[in-house]
Amino acid sequence: MSSVKTSFAPHAATSVVGTTLEAHILAGMRGAPGATGEFTSLLNNISLAVRIIHARVRSAGLAGMLGYTGETNVQGEEVQKLDEYANDVMCAVLEKSQRCAVLASEELEDARVLNEHAKYAVMFDPLDGSSNIDVNVTIGTIFAIVRAPKSMAGDGGAEKALLQAGHHIVAAGYAVYGSSTSFVLSTGHGVHEFTLDPTAGEFFLSRANIKCPSKGKLYSVNEGNHARWTEPVKKWNAWMKSDHKEEGLPYGQRYVGSLVGDAHRTLLKGGIFAYPADTKSEGGKLRLLYEANPMAFLFEQAGGSATNGVDRILDLVPTKLHERTPLVLGSKDDVAVYRQFMLGER
Repeated sequence: MSSVKTSFAPHAATSVVGTTLEAHILAGMRGAPGATGEFTSLLNNISLAVRIIHARVRSAGLAGMLGYTGETNVQGEEVQKLDEYANDVMCAVLEKSQRCAVLASEELEDARVLNEHAKYAVMFDPLDGSSNIDVNVTIGTIFAIVRAPKSMAGDGGAEKALLQAGHHIVAAGYAVYGSSTSFVLSTGHGVHEFTLDPTAGEFFLSRANIKCPSKGKLYSVNEGNHARWTEPVKKWNAWMKSDHKEEGLPYGQRYVGSLVGDAHRTLLKGGIFAYPADTKSEGGKLRLLYEANPMAFLFEQAGGSATNGVDRILDLVPTKLHERTPLVLGSKDDVAVYRQFMLGER
């Protein structure tokens, strides 16, 4: 595996609100050592897929795209019609781009080789927050890009190409289909948010160099799982709700139920999002490669932190494509306190 990463340093002009996503990417790649245009093209194709998905999400109720397909995916979850549509769009766009060597999706059991001569591998959750689709609550698309090896020969070669620790990521991002459609991106030099202007069909820079506050006032966790939590998690949860004003407590509670929705709020406002392991999901619930890793990459680029409760997410070495993990991300100080509870230091 090559250790060389695409060097992407945002040009000064890209910090101007109103800059298009394409111009931002092109300006950052201009003059980068070894730049061939493939990385830029790949990112632009992912943004195209997001715009196509956005259009269908906006008209899902009118297009007969609500409800289940009747199928179950590799995760054992019922597949929504929009899940299937979003996955088909991402796969088709990446295949036609010829810039993606191999891909992995939440909706596909195995890795899919597209172009063995391409330089990059893409992992994605095509439509995060499926349970919220039919009630018109925030959903999104999450992705991560790593360099592909020069050869994927041999049994399981395609899957092995994707089983890289998160610190090998060269770009990650997510789209939020909410009151507006946002595209949040990092290529290793800060985090930037772009908002889709539907009339122009373009993403324009709306927040440059996002910084996650070092400490927040909100926590996000599914308290419906409380009975299945370990004692350290229960103690942390009780502490967050305790009345100690000198420690900034209690924290306010917010929980959307889609990772992109909860993570996006936490990235901008600070605080902590936690999806711990429990007696039902002892290895955690969220997928490492295409949910936890891209979010961890973005949070660290914004000055935040992401762990499995104790260890840094980006240092975890995956052993299988759909590996799960506990996930705790947010403000550095808040994630550090959570870790203290897990280690019995509080």
